[in-house]
Amino acid sequence: MPTPPPTAAPTDDELAERAKQGELGAFNALVGRYQRPVFGLCLRMLSSPPAAEDAAQDAFVSAWRGIGGYRGGSFQAWMLRIAGNQCRDELRKRKRRPTDSLDSMLEAGGDSVAPPSRERSPEGRAMGAETASVIQQGLATLPPEQRQAILLSDVHGLPYDEIAQAMGTSVGTVKSRISRGRARLRSFLTARGELPGGRGRQAEHGAPSAPAARSPS
Repeated sequence: MPTPPPTAAPTDDELAERAKQGELGAFNALVGRYQRPVFGLCLRMLSSPPAAEDAAQDAFVSAWRGIGGYRGGSFQAWMLRIAGNQCRDELRKRKRRPTDSLDSMLEAGGDSVAPPSRERSPEGRAMGAETASVIQQGLATLPPEQRQAILLSDVHGLPYDEIAQAMGTSVGTVKSRISRGRARLRSFLTARGELPGGRGRQAEHGAPSAPAARSPS
């Protein structure tokens, strides 16, 4: 007797429809698919693992209660929108910006945020950790909307249309927030010697440094 073909895994929309009918197991399957990116976004927004765990859990609770409002499309974008709103609410409660260290996210000299190479010398790893700390400081200077847009684009790899859905805004606004946020972050890093044209890192290691770049007025 021939072996039956394997059953295809249900799509996000199929699981969401089942969750709308009260099937908790279907929703838990969605949680399993997206708990990692949701927690990652919360961690980078809040810079605190305990706070990120709480925010991620609250986001999934809100999603379960509001699953009837999901209209299809990208469940990931819908879920990240809820998580982002949860984080912005938490930041407003704190009335401060995060300052703790963040997973390193910037390719040296580039515009995009990316994880570091694992094949580094001890000196390279130390410099990478130092850069990650400075990047976190730079991200903390950005308005929450710009910070979230950059994280969704450069860390989570979402396309502009899904970022727009996740943030409840237009693609044009998303592009503007990313562009302005990257420009501010680049100026911040350049002024601290983390990108070409800055002084900080070169001066610390005794190398001649170029004059600090002047921030646009």
